[in-house]
Amino acid sequence: MAGVESRAFDSPDETRTPAKTRVDVVRMGGATAARMTFEPGWKWSDCVKPVAGTENCQARHVGVVQSGRLHVTHEDGTELELAPGDAYVIEPGHDAWVLGDEQFVGFEFESRAAEEYAS
Repeated sequence: MAGVESRAFDSPDETRTPAKTRVDVVRMGGATAARMTFEPGWKWSDCVKPVAGTENCQARHVGVVQSGRLHVTHEDGTELELAPGDAYVIEPGHDAWVLGDEQFVGFEFESRAAEEYAS
């Protein structure tokens, strides 16, 4: 394994495209990262739930927002709005949707979520 490695999300190892969703996955050095792009009108329970087959999202997300806004509601009653520049941790048991007319782009660094989300 190289001491330094870089990958471009524009040349991903894998791309997943459920409704209004694009997940570009890169693998390197035993880690997996993903660029998640959600179009305006995207909502997890409408667009990804049919693929995931669970009542709410069961992935743990760790990442940072590049652009757009996302509203997240958790089954424990907590809610938050993510905006550009925000780092986040979202525990399993949530729903989320894009706010406004701008696509949401976030980068995920939780390898398991990057490997399994929307597949």
